[in-house]
Amino acid sequence: MKLYRFLSADDTSAFCHKVTDALNNSWELYGDPTYAYDHANGVMRCGQAVVKEADGTYTPDTKLGEQ
Repeated sequence: MKLYRFLSADDTSAFCHKVTDALNNSWELYGDPTYAYDHANGVMRCGQAVVKEADGTYTPDTKLGEQ
């Protein structure tokens, strides 16, 4: 099955660590990163889509972060 996740966080090193952790767990970058101002919280936010091939059959109960 092919899995998709969209990672997001405030523009801090925590976001980079989140993406790095995904890459080190066999996820691959998918598309360009995004960067936008979050008016409600007054901070910049980052986002990056990642994909991964995994065994099994996808269901809505699949815990993507545990793959």
